[in-house]
Amino acid sequence: MDKLENYRQIIQQTVNHHAQYVPSHGQIQSIPIIDTVHDNYLLMDIGWNNNKRVHDVIFHLRIEEGKIWIEWDGVETGIAQDLMEAGVPKEDIVLALFQQPFVRL
Repeated sequence: MDKLENYRQIIQQTVNHHAQYVPSHGQIQSIPIIDTVHDNYLLMDIGWNNNKRVHDVIFHLRIEEGKIWIEWDGVETGIAQDLMEAGVPKEDIVLALFQQPFVRL
């Protein structure tokens, strides 16, 4: 399996794994969004908590230039840790949410 397909598979497994967690409050659903055409992968929470609408991106990953870019990370332990434990080398993870474009590559 080539690197791109391997990363797609790892990301999909990661998204689906986190989608299994049920929020402890409200009537909230975790929705995995997997776009292998444009290589964007998100996990969203939607629903209601009391009388407040919930519509949150938990994390957003994408594959760009052979690397996994973390565009947003709302996971308590950090989604980068999950990726590294699944076999993605640290140098192939770009923390886009913390680094300005000129620092990323």
